[in-house]
Order: sequence, then structure tokens, then C-alpha cells
Amino acid sequence: MPSTRPQYRGRFAPSPTGPLHFGSLVAALGSCLDARSQGGEWRLRMEDLDPPRERPGAAESILRTLDRFGFEWDGPVLYQSRRQAAYHEALHYLLAHELAYPCACSRRQVLAAGLRGVEGPRYPGTCRNGLPAGTPARAVRDRVEGRITFPDRICGTVTQDLPQEIGDFIVRRADGLYAYQLAVVVDDAFQGITHVVRGADLLSSTPRQIHLQRQLGLPTPEYAHLPLVLDAGGRKLSKQSQARPVREEEPLPVLWAALKFLGQPLPSERPESLDAFWKWAIGQWDISRIDCPGDAHRHPVSGTVPETRV
Repeated sequence: MPSTRPQYRGRFAPSPTGPLHFGSLVAALGSCLDARSQGGEWRLRMEDLDPPRERPGAAESILRTLDRFGFEWDGPVLYQSRRQAAYHEALHYLLAHELAYPCACSRRQVLAAGLRGVEGPRYPGTCRNGLPAGTPARAVRDRVEGRITFPDRICGTVTQDLPQEIGDFIVRRADGLYAYQLAVVVDDAFQGITHVVRGADLLSSTPRQIHLQRQLGLPTPEYAHLPLVLDAGGRKLSKQSQARPVREEEPLPVLWAALKFLGQPLPSERPESLDAFWKWAIGQWDISRIDCPGDAHRHPVSGTVPETRV
């Protein structure tokens, strides 16, 4: 982790599970414009942490698309698949300080406990005080306590009661892979990220990440969570739901639609070049124009589908 933090360093961190779709483009645009409008840096991180879900060539496809749309990032791309030693070190620290513990429970057992949280079944704490006799450890869980409150630059003050709404959460999975929550915290600190602008589907994850930052003695960035792009059925656009990739051959109309979706002012005439678009968008960017729809203080929020074909 750098010894000094820059004034502003943002990032975009896609998972290589498929090509870039419009929802991901909106997140990339929002995070990039927020950084550039403040004279800050914008980094890229490839969250290739889950091989079973990744698609061959997806990482290269995402980088190519961003380049064709005029995105410029600072420094080399960080690949999480090359950061296993850092995650191991963080996990060892948590276990050594009894901030995490081995867990023998299966998903079926957690579901059978019948406790509900904001993201589904909540862990009942079966292994919190030690593994049941004769049961081998499967995963590692972080030990949570108390409430986390933080200011979101779009949604205002957000509060989450970790024990009641989330429960002790997994930081290393039963298959041996490190969980997203641990990796993102370690890598945000390593890259010196000061501001995180991302989709509101991750809003409910933020208290867990702040909790881990405090446990590991790492700095907490400022957060802003953008409205989600939904499909015709009201579902978040995602690679898992077969969202169509953005059309690389026509970047300007797609960028225009993304800027409009983010509530930003548009020029009277569409820019004729990528350079003209980026100059306008950076100069006019104002994150306070973005609304926070829904009950964002407790749940992920969503926006509306832009009136355009992408």
C-alpha cells in the first residue's frame, strides 16, 4: 500500500465473465468522469477471482471495448488472479487476531436455519465459538459486530446493522477461493483508491468492506453508488442474464445514452468525435445531479432503462 494517498484516485473493476454491456459502461463512465473532473487518476482492476464464472478472452474484450470508447486509464491493469499472496496475508491476520474463524456449515445448513438478511439467508453463527465436534472446516467467515454508518455521495447517510442484516460473512470460500469482499478491500488499499464510484447493487456490500478495512487497519475511500440499468423485465443488466454487449463500432451514441442516463447535461448537438465528447462530459460532470432512487439506506437501488437502443 502506498505510504501517501493521492488527492483523488478512482477505479473501475469489472469481472471477466463476458463482454462489456451497457450497465457496466454506465459504471465505468461515471467513475471515470468523477475522477477526471477533479483532476484525479483512474485505475483499472480486472476482478478475475472466480475462474468457474469467467469466460476465455473476456478480459481482453473488456479492455478493447474501453479503449475503443475513448477511456484512458492510469498505470497498468491490476489482475486479482496475481494477488493471491496478498489475500492470504490478510486472511492470516484476521485468523491470528480472532477476527475470522473456520466454518463447517454448508449452504443447505445455513438455509435451514431460517434467518433472513438483506441478501438472503443469514448465517446463524453455528461455528462462531468453534467447530462442532467431528466436522472439518469448509470456509472462513469474518466475525461481525455493531452497526456501520457511512456517507454516500449520492444516497446520503447509509446505515447497516451487520449482525442482524448480514451476519458473519465468508472471506474464503469452501472451494478455496478468496471472497470478493476481502479481495476488494485489500486491492483498494494496495492501489491507493480514495474514491469508489460503482453500481448501487454493491451498496449493501459497502458496510462489510468498511468493517474489514477497520479490522485490517486500512483506509476507507469515499463511496458513491450509481443507479442501476434495468432490462425490460425490471432486472439489473448483467452478463449472467445475457445482457447484450455494447456496440464497439458505434461508441458515440452509446456514450451519449450513458451520459443521459446519469442525469448529466447534454450539448445542443451531439459531439462529432470521441475527443469532443470526453471534453464536454468531463467539463460538465456534476455527481449531485444523480438521484438515489429507492430505499437506498437499507437495500440496493435501481434506475430506469435509457430510451435508446444499445
